[in-house]
Amino acid sequence: MPTGALSLMDLEPAYKMESIRAVQDIQHEFWPLDEIDPENAKFPCCLVWTPLPVVSWLAPFIGHVGICTEDGSAVAFSGSNFINVDDFVLGSVAKYLQLDRKQCCFLRNLAGHTCKHGYKHSEFGSATTWDDAIQSSVRHFEHKSYNLFTCNSYSFLANCLNRLCFGGSMDWNMINVGVLLLFKGHWVDNISILRSFSPFILVVCFGIFMVGWPFLVALLSFSLLLLAWFVFGTYCLKNLFDS
Repeated sequence: MPTGALSLMDLEPAYKMESIRAVQDIQHEFWPLDEIDPENAKFPCCLVWTPLPVVSWLAPFIGHVGICTEDGSAVAFSGSNFINVDDFVLGSVAKYLQLDRKQCCFLRNLAGHTCKHGYKHSEFGSATTWDDAIQSSVRHFEHKSYNLFTCNSYSFLANCLNRLCFGGSMDWNMINVGVLLLFKGHWVDNISILRSFSPFILVVCFGIFMVGWPFLVALLSFSLLLLAWFVFGTYCLKNLFDS
C-alpha cells in the first residue's frame, strides 16, 4: 500500500464517530413547539400554577403547580402516590411561564455536560430531553407521600428543574420556584386573576365584618408564619424537604 494511504479499516472508526456525532446533533436539535393554547389546556415546556382550594383563600401566593411536557400536557404531583398527567386536577391553569430549553443541560453523551455541575448533575439524575427529565421526576415521586408542608407540588417542580439544570443551577427548591412563578409568570386571562384573588378578598371582607380588624392581623400573621416555615425548612432542614 502506498505511503500515506488509508485503508478501509482505518476509515471505519472515524466514520462511526462522525455518525454518532451526527445522530447526537439531530437528537438535541430542538423541535419547534406548538403555540400555547389555554382553551385546550396546552402549555408546551411551561411551568403552570392554579389556586389551591382553601389554602389560597388564606394565602393567595400559594397554589398548586406543575410542569408541562413538550406537547403541552401538564404533569403534577397532586397527592400521595399520585401523579396527574394531562389533567390539572385542582382547576384550570391560571398562570404560566414558558421556559427556554436552551437554558437546560441535556446530556449529549455519557460524559458530556453543558453545565458546570457535571458529576453532581449525573449523580442527581441528568436527562437527555425535556420529557425525559419529567419522566425521571415522575418515577421519583410516584411512590412518595404528599405533605403540604414538606413534600408537595413545588417539590416535584424543583426536582424537575434540578434534573434539567435549568439556568445552570441545581439549587431549585420550593422557595425559588414559587418566586419564579410569582414574579415572572403570565396570567392566562382576566378571569384567571379574578378566580385567584376573589376568594381571598371575600374571606378578608367577611372576616373584618364578623370579627373586625383583629381578623386581618391574624390572617397576616398566618401568612407570615407559613412563609417563614417554608423558608426555614427549605434552607435549614434540607433533609426534611424533598426536591
